[in-house]
Amino acid sequence: MKLFFSRLHKKIAAIVTAGLLGAGVYLPLPKAEAVDAWGAAAQALGVFAAYKSSLASILALGNNVSAQVQSRAQDIEKNGLDPNAHDVQVVNEVMEQLVSKGHYVLKVNSLPFVWAVNDSKDFNASCYPTNYISVNRALVRGMNLEPDELAAVFAHEMTHGVEQHSAKNYAKAVAQYMGMSMINMDTGSMDWNKLNGLAGYSIAKNVTLPTENEADEGGFYIMTSAGFNPGGGAAAMARMAYYLTYETQNFLEYQDPDPKKQERESYSDHPETRQREDRLAQMMSDYGCGHVTVQDRKDIFIDGEKLLTVEATTEDYNNTMENAYLVAGALAKAFHDYDSIAGWNFHPDKDGNITCLRADRVNAALQKFIVMRKAGDRLQALVAKAYAGEAASGARQKMRAAESKRAQNLAVQREAVLNADGKAVKKMRENADTYSDFGWGEKASQQMQRVFASRNMDNLAESQSISARAKAVNGDFAGALSEADKAVAADSKNIYTYLNRADIYHMQGELDMALADLAKAKEIDKNNAISYYLSAVIEDERGNVEAAKADFAELYRLQPKAVNQIPDAYLQDIAPKAYEARQKQKAEARKKYAEQWKKEQKEK
Repeated sequence: MKLFFSRLHKKIAAIVTAGLLGAGVYLPLPKAEAVDAWGAAAQALGVFAAYKSSLASILALGNNVSAQVQSRAQDIEKNGLDPNAHDVQVVNEVMEQLVSKGHYVLKVNSLPFVWAVNDSKDFNASCYPTNYISVNRALVRGMNLEPDELAAVFAHEMTHGVEQHSAKNYAKAVAQYMGMSMINMDTGSMDWNKLNGLAGYSIAKNVTLPTENEADEGGFYIMTSAGFNPGGGAAAMARMAYYLTYETQNFLEYQDPDPKKQERESYSDHPETRQREDRLAQMMSDYGCGHVTVQDRKDIFIDGEKLLTVEATTEDYNNTMENAYLVAGALAKAFHDYDSIAGWNFHPDKDGNITCLRADRVNAALQKFIVMRKAGDRLQALVAKAYAGEAASGARQKMRAAESKRAQNLAVQREAVLNADGKAVKKMRENADTYSDFGWGEKASQQMQRVFASRNMDNLAESQSISARAKAVNGDFAGALSEADKAVAADSKNIYTYLNRADIYHMQGELDMALADLAKAKEIDKNNAISYYLSAVIEDERGNVEAAKADFAELYRLQPKAVNQIPDAYLQDIAPKAYEARQKQKAEARKKYAEQWKKEQKEK
């Protein structure tokens, strides 16, 4: 059993980093009649306990700023950073728009999204349990840096984070493996290799696959609410299918062009690409009151009447399908956004061609093809006819009702966050301060906005002091000191109001003021190690060796595990044995490095 569970944890570890799992699992139990009723009940309780324990562990990981920072660091260490500044700029712009304008609600125990573009050649993006979104360079290039298509992919990953799919489904995977192994021990129905294969297949189909569909749907509404083209999702799937068939250099990614040979949904933990394309195309149509459809992946129809046919607009590959969905998406967005034809702003362009809508990226493909096909007059007539028929069809009321239901669900989720208990709010505040520790002032301020919005904020003064420190990390020292002063005035007995103001003074170079606050902090709590550490650092900067040594010594006495924070020059006198152990470690590290360097030179 030890070997089996070792394989289990290695296998499902990949689930955690991908963040792409999901729903419940219901399996027939082989020879279940052979299992004693009391034994079955005990097993069920054990499996449930395993599920709850695993879920709690991964949720805790997902609410840990240090783990989030480490997620990003490990990704970059493994894959490197994309060296192309334009790639990074496009991804940043898309993600910033999604994060700031998209409609979604982060759970109280979730962190704000962070992301990076790595240098991996694999066509992929993933959301870690920590809400770190890893974007591979190959995906950005594979999507030709098309913002609306990238938005669909990134919003899909955001949905995995919002719904905490990684944590929930890692726990379900652990529970399923455990449950099936227990039953197998009782019944002896199959060998462990077959059991392992069956469990993996069942998790892919019954756990992972449903959440992929959920992430497609959730991502669609995040990206459309952020202002992206509603056809971006279907276009992304069409582009992905082409890339995986004709361009990928990774044979593991290859997708056969014959749909009959693909049959990916029979064994994959992701839906078949064409099915995803069709579902996203239907969502696009529903978003636009059902008026707009794409047929044969190239013909655009409004209420069953053909408007125009698109064609490829690049010599590099056939992008007809993408053009079709981006044209249709612009139409769907206009039908969604405007309750009458007046909002379309039909007008002649400088060459006398009838065009409409704003001249922006979302509408660019539509405007190009209506001019190319001389279809402006026909579009205007079809749009007018579509609005005229809405009263009878109820199309707009149906669309608005669906949108209202989504808004109500988000409102319920917001209320849950606003009413979070004091313990959860305290954790948000601690996360904000940790962001400041890492120099991520903007994320710290975002967390503090959530704290101040909470109805059960437990400590105003401490919240103000942490918010002040975040402002200082962002470079707003005037605002930081103003808020820090308010925190001290609100609670002059709270040690953290002084510690945070001292840190702000330190950042400004006001060392005397910082030491004065640290002295006050020591008076309030002589056993708080942070006060002595900060004092030691400042005294060392000022060249006051004896004062610095005294503070470092007190730090070591109060918190021996903080030994790594003490410089050699002081540690040698404060803790000679710890100093000797450190020197030994350094010598071993240098020796190992030298041996590795010699090995590499010989291989060259």
